[in-house]
Amino acid sequence: MVAAGADAFLAATPAEAEKAELVVFPGQGAMADCMDCIRRTDFESFLKQWIAADRPFLGVCMGLQVLFERSEEADRPGLAIFPGVVRRFPSQPGLRIPHMGWNEAIFKPGAPLTEGLRAEGEPFYFVHSYRVVETDPSLVWCETDYAGRFVSGVRRGRVFATQFHPEKSQVKGLQLYRNFLTLSAR
Repeated sequence: MVAAGADAFLAATPAEAEKAELVVFPGQGAMADCMDCIRRTDFESFLKQWIAADRPFLGVCMGLQVLFERSEEADRPGLAIFPGVVRRFPSQPGLRIPHMGWNEAIFKPGAPLTEGLRAEGEPFYFVHSYRVVETDPSLVWCETDYAGRFVSGVRRGRVFATQFHPEKSQVKGLQLYRNFLTLSAR
């Protein structure tokens, strides 16, 4: 976020995070470990309240998956902020799991935070084995084609989350972060 123009800091407690204008929830790893950490550090109620108040939030990769009701990874409940389930990509000939590398995110027409990005498809970097399925279509911000179309981004109000990694996506990822930073001015 610093490269995009933010004064970023790492919050170790909910009290520290409360001082922020925007929250970026990065993530990599396993759902069970992530949810255990969220609960152990008392971030669960903070995240739910922050998002319920429609304060600027951007979840990345695991930061997207934890927003949903359940993940079949370790059959673990998430934060249940959004309806939906996170499932593993299906095993099929020729399909590499994890989905790793560059792929296009196709944004919904008129989607917010897309200034400087092509709605019809922009390459971002992915690395994941699980993806969101069975969610409310009104939440879908962008989709990607890998083993069929899947939800690669969701949004509601000023709450956004991506399955791809903007921080690994070079110029377009920085543009997305810059666009997200505009939410603090509103």
